[in-house]
Amino acid sequence: MAEPEKGRATDERRCQGRPDPNPNPPKTLIHKEQNHPPQSHRNAQKSHRRVGSHRSSDERPSLPEIIVAGKYRLVKRIGNGSFGELFSAEGLKYGEQVAIKVESAGVKYPMLPREAKIYGVLRGGVGIPHVRHYGTEGAYNVMVMDLLGPTLEDLLNFCARTFSMKTTLMLADQILARVEYLHRKYFIHRDIKPDNFLMGLGRHRTQVFMIDFGLAKKFYSLRSQQHIGYSDNRNLVGTARYASIRAHYAEQGRRDDLESVGYLLLYFRRGRLPWQGIRAQSHAQKYERIAESKASLPLQTLCSGFPTEFYLYLKYCRRLPFDQKPDYVYLRQLFKVLFRNQMMLYDFLYDWVALQKQTGQRITERQTNGDRQRDIHLERDRNGNRNEKWVGEQAPDSERNQNTNRDKRPERTGNTIRERDRNGNRGKDRNHEDKSPKKERKACSCSYHRHKNRLRDRRLELQTERRRIHPEQPEKSHRMPPCP
Repeated sequence: MAEPEKGRATDERRCQGRPDPNPNPPKTLIHKEQNHPPQSHRNAQKSHRRVGSHRSSDERPSLPEIIVAGKYRLVKRIGNGSFGELFSAEGLKYGEQVAIKVESAGVKYPMLPREAKIYGVLRGGVGIPHVRHYGTEGAYNVMVMDLLGPTLEDLLNFCARTFSMKTTLMLADQILARVEYLHRKYFIHRDIKPDNFLMGLGRHRTQVFMIDFGLAKKFYSLRSQQHIGYSDNRNLVGTARYASIRAHYAEQGRRDDLESVGYLLLYFRRGRLPWQGIRAQSHAQKYERIAESKASLPLQTLCSGFPTEFYLYLKYCRRLPFDQKPDYVYLRQLFKVLFRNQMMLYDFLYDWVALQKQTGQRITERQTNGDRQRDIHLERDRNGNRNEKWVGEQAPDSERNQNTNRDKRPERTGNTIRERDRNGNRGKDRNHEDKSPKKERKACSCSYHRHKNRLRDRRLELQTERRRIHPEQPEKSHRMPPCP
């Protein structure tokens, strides 16, 4: 996992932070500056000048015409990471939505193969996207992974550039858990920022995911059983706005990732950091002034207006030795105790969830075919339960107004159900509502009963569907006519 530090210098400068007075996320600048397919650095600069002079702002750049792994087609560009570009794609056969990271295979120092290996090491962790495929397609290195939701920077803009204390603390617990898992795998991220933390989609919509391990570095060797050495002569790696003080001039360790998380939490509450807006003639001078601002600003002033736990967190991170293992339990417990003391409920109701309910806006409208099919089945189950609920009794006025034939159906349907009970299915549907929740929880979970329950649910679903498509007809009498 060795990395060429000298050769990566140019790539690392690209991902250094651009703190400016504009609070908009760097993601909005990506679409304006890099409207071209992945290519080498020299060709990218030439094509940028040529495209900017001849193409209008309304035109969209052409996507790389490649079919990834023989089953994914690129749909649109959704951003980029520390290197390469990110596209949304869909499956040719089933239409599933995925994300594909693309990097030109002609670069001098390709970074995507290394990131794919790190994803392989982290595979199976909570909050780590699943990589479905990695390979080379034509002139590009491609990596197919799960499609995620909006970044925390996008959600911060959606919530008027500030998060409540409840949302900040719930995010802090998950972010610290992701960083701890990364450190347990002997890697440091070195680029902690809101754009590298995303919310999931579907059943993972309350879960925070960590992405973009292009600048991650291994800090401990299992072969030699040694920690990496400390050095004072290092350039900045990562984003200057959220980087630790020592990251501006020294080798980074686990403490630097945790210090960046502390700045991230302050940023969530205030919407900006004190060293944003610093200007200079060159990037080197700008980063130097940002480092001086961080070092000269006392922690009491930086954390003024916040609970004491934020001050204790940053104080612990700054005093931690370079090669010492952080006490993750202590750091997470700081915010958990604060959460409990403020009488908050850990219900995953973030600020953007309540705002979406009030305004009716949606941050993302991505829904896979599997989600749509699941919604259809749930709707059918609700309809089936509603139809069974009114069997044998009179429906309310709203139900009678919707279906005019239902006034005549309850008595006949009730008789049909009673006859079915006499034939061997006695009392199943009528006693289903009488069962207490405790008895349902204690139901047997063996494979036989699970299969039996699935068959029963499927039978009820088919009966409901058949009843909806073919309404019941009045039964013909089989009695012989009376004699004249």
